[in-house]
Amino acid sequence: MTENFMEKILSALKKSGAELYQITETTEESAELFFIRKSLDMQRQKEVHQASVTVYKKFSEGEKHCLGSAAVQVQDSYTQEQMEQMFRDALYAAGFVKNPYYELYNGTGEPSPEVVEKSKRLSDKPLTEITGCFADALFAEDTEKDVFLNSAEIFATRTTCHILNSSGVDASYCKGRVWGEFVAQCTAGQDVETYQDFACEDMDTQALRKKVRDVLEMTRARAQALTAPPAGEYRVILSGSYVREIFSYYVSRSDMSMIYPKYSTFQVGCDVQGDEVAKDRINLTLKATVPYSDEGIPMRDRELVRDGKLMLLHGGNRFAYYLKQEPTGNYRGYQAPAGNVPLEDMKRGPYLEVVNFSDFQMDVFSGHFGGEIRLAFLYDGEKRIPVTGGSINGSILEAQKNLVFSRETQVEKEFEGPAAVCLAQVKVAGSTQE
Repeated sequence: MTENFMEKILSALKKSGAELYQITETTEESAELFFIRKSLDMQRQKEVHQASVTVYKKFSEGEKHCLGSAAVQVQDSYTQEQMEQMFRDALYAAGFVKNPYYELYNGTGEPSPEVVEKSKRLSDKPLTEITGCFADALFAEDTEKDVFLNSAEIFATRTTCHILNSSGVDASYCKGRVWGEFVAQCTAGQDVETYQDFACEDMDTQALRKKVRDVLEMTRARAQALTAPPAGEYRVILSGSYVREIFSYYVSRSDMSMIYPKYSTFQVGCDVQGDEVAKDRINLTLKATVPYSDEGIPMRDRELVRDGKLMLLHGGNRFAYYLKQEPTGNYRGYQAPAGNVPLEDMKRGPYLEVVNFSDFQMDVFSGHFGGEIRLAFLYDGEKRIPVTGGSINGSILEAQKNLVFSRETQVEKEFEGPAAVCLAQVKVAGSTQE
């Protein structure tokens, strides 16, 4: 990062009349690979240097004190005059944002050493070396003729971030990350495709190999699936990223941005599952994925739910100020412990195991979840067959009484936890033919 860029921003802010501000300056280096089948179609490297600048304006309307804000993106190629005009316009716009008054974050302290160390796992390796290793892992399982990867993209990034505000915050960190996506295709039977993305914060290429292997097998099964499951109520097993979505309800409902406007009634000490829990209790830990939040709040792992009881409220500075709580920063990652039931035992007796949805969604306001089934396995007690079509619809408010988590675990895009969850009596809209 260049000091001149930050100095230009600070000078332009002063001349624009903006006294309250937050600057998040980032330099992102990236190496990118694009494949068609196994052939490298394009590769590129780039570096982007920019800053997000938020200006704040204090004003009053009658007895109501407000702090409005407006954000702009600036590039290091902009002149100081361009920045000054952008900041004046933003300051004017901030006068129309009537948020109740709050003070900008001015805390001090250091992030958890473990979080700092974790953020450096990929930051000291050449980006081209990282993409090469993940490309090798990606195609290592692509050995069949009827099912294969028809395209893939891999990105390795190194982001250096500097956060500065008018209340004294001055924090910096560097973080590496690798992510991408691929499409598996099966031409045996029906010609079908399966899209899959991935993200890693270390060199765990074995996890990517397993994901590719699972997706190829899933795509082959999808090509063989011809009918939808019969309509009715099922014991449903969800796995992969869909387990994360089930837990997301409790993470979102305990966020202070949901609690302050009374969208959520969660409070510290409440039982997030209700009183009539017959199966597994929920346990959750918020996992810091960066050393500092977007506002410069030092990040650390925090216990969120213990045996169904909410241990804390979490969120950024504004809503923490309103609720007179400690600001924790905004979390993207979380962790849940493994359950006690092996997958093998979970699959005793009839079930519907959904392994791929067109779009699975959890409504954090109502607790409703559902999605259209792209591939599931229906076990009637005797045979297990692939099915496609139909949809599931349920409510976490009912399902949470009888959740069962698998003993097996997974690491899936900022989530660590059980590989599968079993939900009882879930409604399935499917085939009505006998």
